Amino acid sequence: MRFIGSVIDKLQRHPKRIVFPEGTEPRVLQAARQFHSLRLGVPILLGDRTKVKEAAQGLNVSLEGIRIINPAESGDLETFAHRFEVLRRSKGMKAQEAREAMLLPNYFGAMMVAMHQADGLVSGTNQITGSVLRPLFQIFKVAPTSTTASSCMVMEVEDTRFGENGLLFMADCGVIPEPTVEQLADIAVSTAQLARQILGTRPRAALLSFSTKGSATHPSIGKVQAATALAEKKAKEQNLEADFDGELQVDAALVPEIASRKLPDSKVAGRATVLIFPDLNSGNIASKLIQHVARANAYGQILLGLDRPAADVSRGSNAHDILGVAAIVGVQSIEYNKLYPPSGVVLPGGEVEPFGSSYSHA
Repeated sequence: MRFIGSVIDKLQRHPKRIVFPEGTEPRVLQAARQFHSLRLGVPILLGDRTKVKEAAQGLNVSLEGIRIINPAESGDLETFAHRFEVLRRSKGMKAQEAREAMLLPNYFGAMMVAMHQADGLVSGTNQITGSVLRPLFQIFKVAPTSTTASSCMVMEVEDTRFGENGLLFMADCGVIPEPTVEQLADIAVSTAQLARQILGTRPRAALLSFSTKGSATHPSIGKVQAATALAEKKAKEQNLEADFDGELQVDAALVPEIASRKLPDSKVAGRATVLIFPDLNSGNIASKLIQHVARANAYGQILLGLDRPAADVSRGSNAHDILGVAAIVGVQSIEYNKLYPPSGVVLPGGEVEPFGSSYSHA
């Protein structure tokens, strides 16, 4: 709660609109209630209005201050469907297919964010990852200055000696199974950017391996080494103040005593706040181990590299987790175009928004 308390403080000064496509899900209803009660902005629930109200009544959750939109009854349905058809026409999309897609809450919610009718999207409590990511990749696409979409888990452990007072940013834990050198570097830079925005301190990113600075030999180690060098180059080009080091074993990245023996001159070793995993297997396994074995507060997956802010939460998330993710996505959206300039400018269908990105004057 230390971390989420600071995120809530930031968002209360810049309230945002977060759309939750799973409007009848009990955990989402509870998170939306808290989102409004904490004055974080306007939660938007998608779904059949009667069913949402019945679900809320069954939980004794007030819907005051919460918007409910049924895509099938929305005045925006036809406009959204037309924009989606234009967006996907080169893929063979037909008008009827586009309309059917827009009836699905994840597609409708993604289009709301794309059209600046909401500032961010949080979904995934009762759906597989593909059902959440597919609409985002089709409607948002990657940000103009990004080439890689990935994801990050924000983990808060009780032992404040680790990371930044117990806070660790871990990636990629949810999107790319086998990242290339270029993708791994992009993941490192995007995660460091998020850490910089959320914490306001200089990120220290460790690109992880089973080897520390050549203690073992394997092609995968060379990939991590190359990605580290490329991440440093990309960060300089983007004027991102951050430190990168790799390849590092996770103990060398996190434990000062071990780092002092293995890498006494490293700016990252023993003090890493960002952990970049070599593949999705290791990232996903590690994040779930920390969450359940160390009883860490886990917030994610925060999606990185997209043109608009969004998150794909775990089906095992509780209401507090969903609230925390929504708050992080809200804070992301405050200055999203600084993370990925010039994000949010092009609307679905191709035209440029007349006054530029809404994130720049939130």
